[in-house]
Amino acid sequence: AARQTKDSASTSDTEKFLNQALALLWECRAGPPSHRFLRASKQSLLKHWPLTWQSVDSRFALDPAAKAADLVLYFGDRALISEASCVASLREICPRALIVGCSTGTVVSGNSLADETVSAVALSFEHTRLRLVSLEIDVASSFAVGRQLAETLAADDLVGILVLSDGLNVNGSALVSGLQSVIGHEIPVGGGLAGDGAAFEHTLVGADAAPRAHTVAALGFYGDRLNIGLGAAHGWDFFGPNRRITGSQGNVLLEMDDSPALDLYEKYLGDEAADLPTSALLYPLLITNPDEPSDHVVRTVLAVDRETRTMTFAGDMPVGWSARLMRGVFDNLTDGAARAAERALLAQDDPSNQGLAILVSCVGRRLLMGQRTADEIEATAAILSDQFFQAGFYSYGEIATRGSEGYCGLHNQTMTVMTLLER
Repeated sequence: AARQTKDSASTSDTEKFLNQALALLWECRAGPPSHRFLRASKQSLLKHWPLTWQSVDSRFALDPAAKAADLVLYFGDRALISEASCVASLREICPRALIVGCSTGTVVSGNSLADETVSAVALSFEHTRLRLVSLEIDVASSFAVGRQLAETLAADDLVGILVLSDGLNVNGSALVSGLQSVIGHEIPVGGGLAGDGAAFEHTLVGADAAPRAHTVAALGFYGDRLNIGLGAAHGWDFFGPNRRITGSQGNVLLEMDDSPALDLYEKYLGDEAADLPTSALLYPLLITNPDEPSDHVVRTVLAVDRETRTMTFAGDMPVGWSARLMRGVFDNLTDGAARAAERALLAQDDPSNQGLAILVSCVGRRLLMGQRTADEIEATAAILSDQFFQAGFYSYGEIATRGSEGYCGLHNQTMTVMTLLER
């Protein structure tokens, strides 16, 4: 058995070497002689293969090159990823890979985005180990589940975690706080809450199994050869006065300035209040810690209770914090996306290598910007250049921790960028 393991590893190493050599020869073949040295010096320790979705038979097209993949990330329409052929085709293409994904209304692949489809990217790491764990989750158990995930993934060489969670049956900030209560604030945590477009009916997460509701998946990255960068920025503009949160229970907002929360929201939304909670996506709240003004985060509404006059948000609404309504201006939102990409590049210091950028933006930005949502994807691509392949989705909550200085890391109405680069 030991000999078989050794021979298998040797064969795998040989295949990797030959594949790298062939890829290098192909790159040297392309372009004029003056460009050949630059092409040949380009490394690709972390390899990626975008997979092609075939809508006719609801499956991904075979891609022999992706057979050696260690990881597949997929994002897509809830009904489409529920088809057995979706995950089954990914398993056929990448037989030994971990397969992780979630539902969304809009996917990002490369420099473009699309609705009502599925996208996937297969990844192969040269020096990085992976570990995947998934658990059931609901609002009440979010902190405890976060702790349990972190306890399972914790190790001396853990360098980062990617989290995909049910987007409706969760307290996102409690989930991330639970993770950080075990691993601390210095290990980066990125990802997001699964989406369902503007429907807000069901969200699904798949972790090496058929996607299902009430599920959270956490993927741990291990080893000292992987650099992980994180960036988050929103670009929304303020309007209206500052309010004080005077009553809340976790992520349920009861009162602002001692008045029912929903009363104040409806006052500002006017006729658009009839379309709550969907219309609230266009008017998020910025909440700020009065004791630490730099400690602030955007929150968006998931549900409203017209009888109790309360509002449920994707993350905690701490009593005593200030709250201020915001609205979007397209150019400012696009600038915010670019800032997120710039921040995600700060941890990357090897311009000769290829990497992956996981983009998680908010469904509210998608609904507001419409066709101009493409502007923010083009803005991040301009910053990341062709060094990073972009993959991602539009979510019900974005996760990007900010070290020991920041809030717990659950954002709303925000563009977040997580860059992965092996060296």
